[in-house]
Amino acid sequence: MTILSESFTSRVDRLKTLADQGRVGRLRRGIEKEGLRVDGEGRIAATPHPAALGSKLTHPHITTDYSEALLEYITPVTCRPGDAMTFLADLHRFSYSQLDDELIWPASMPSRLDGNDSVAIADYGRSNVGLMKKVYRKGLDLRYGRIMQSIAGVHYNVSLPEDLWELLRELEGDVDTSLRDYRSARYFGLIRNFRRHSWLLLYLFGASSALDRSFLPSGELPEKLQRHGEDTLVSRYATSLRMSDLGYQNKVQEQLKICFNSLSNYVNTLRHAIATPWEDYQKLGVKEGDEWRQLNANILQIENEYYSDIRPKRVARHDETPSQALEARGVEYIEVRCLDLNPFLPLGVDEPQIRFIDTFLMWCLLSESPWIPDEECDRLDDNRRLVVERGRDPELRLLQDGRHRSIADWGGEIVAEMVAVAELLDRLEEGEPHGEALAALSPRLEDPALTPSARLLAHLESTGESFVEAMLGLARKQAHGFRDTPMDPAREALFDELVATSLAQQDDLEARDTEDFDDFLARYFERAREVRSVTPLRTGETS
Repeated sequence: MTILSESFTSRVDRLKTLADQGRVGRLRRGIEKEGLRVDGEGRIAATPHPAALGSKLTHPHITTDYSEALLEYITPVTCRPGDAMTFLADLHRFSYSQLDDELIWPASMPSRLDGNDSVAIADYGRSNVGLMKKVYRKGLDLRYGRIMQSIAGVHYNVSLPEDLWELLRELEGDVDTSLRDYRSARYFGLIRNFRRHSWLLLYLFGASSALDRSFLPSGELPEKLQRHGEDTLVSRYATSLRMSDLGYQNKVQEQLKICFNSLSNYVNTLRHAIATPWEDYQKLGVKEGDEWRQLNANILQIENEYYSDIRPKRVARHDETPSQALEARGVEYIEVRCLDLNPFLPLGVDEPQIRFIDTFLMWCLLSESPWIPDEECDRLDDNRRLVVERGRDPELRLLQDGRHRSIADWGGEIVAEMVAVAELLDRLEEGEPHGEALAALSPRLEDPALTPSARLLAHLESTGESFVEAMLGLARKQAHGFRDTPMDPAREALFDELVATSLAQQDDLEARDTEDFDDFLARYFERAREVRSVTPLRTGETS
């Protein structure tokens, strides 16, 4: 039986009382969902980003990630998960009205590729901002290749209710710390607990246990993969090959040792990385003649190159880097980056999953979260690696405080504690959506066959289809669903207006942008090296 800590139990119970009094607000969230455009044969699309979808540089909701073919949808910030899901569905419906015969790939691991060059680098136009985005992506190609950049996922952005921070500070008697510093410190506590336990999300929601053979053009077959038919590679117990060393990785970054113990440590480590040359990257060259190959030869070109399953974030002003915004005004929200697309869901994610993650994040916040020493940091990396590669192996054991634990045992203990948090969050809702989400998803801990990664392999085995055939069938079915469901006329009119506005904004930006790109880039990195002291809040901003 789980013995909850007195501080956790007391904290949750007191917040329940405050929630009953109407003093606790709802979480706010936004969803960023990626998806490759593919042709009717399941090959990555070779066509440019459709102009009918607007400018990928300036459109607030429809853009691209690395590649011309990698669509990225961005929802507004909402207090209700259903509102975010409805908006995301409408973005798909609007896109399908403009995509002709192309489809949106439903899986995280990409469709059929034809080598590195088949993944076209996104072009953002002639403005200096657009050129910088393209050169950054050219640098990613130079360092890691383009194939890794064809992987898709879901990024989930969450901010806790503003009134919650003041309540927690009062409950804990921490009146000497400014609200801004208190909030940042507590967000970093949440992040540390997330890092300790993110393996749970990888197990429950990992959905990339198979891939097309073209993803490994060298012809080599890693030991962790087995053949399924002629064109498909699978991993029997894997949960998320996307998050394994086959997916997003950067061995150079491992030396950074970012374990999120404090805001200052995080910012200073990133600042060091974007200012410190790396010999292997210097050998690749930065600029040949007038042609830029990468933004610089440093450990990170810019902060976005740092890969992590979670990030602290704040909306930056036009003259700030992301870290400078954090340094000046503290953490505003967190970005969860370890979520695969579930190919069996038309949007890649659904509301019960969102409710579960919200409960998990609140549990991470309200639980004790001591700093992470380097030794523990390495152990956390080992646990995550084991789960992405062997998460459904019945013999797998994770290491917790010197003890070896099964996923079912340790995960069940976490979910048992999350029940109280779900009850807290459900005080703000009609019904019990958070409690129902826990009840619906926790059986996956005892029965790995219920996980998306297992369902994918079972589908391939039962049908005999290849990965591409199976995903193409799902893509067609989902496309029919979106095309056959009408969109609200007002929402459709909004999207039409945003297309026209975004194209005009890019034209205007390019017309006004007369600064030489080399000078623009030099000025950008000169500003990026500046230390930003805490700044007074502007009118309308929250602390």
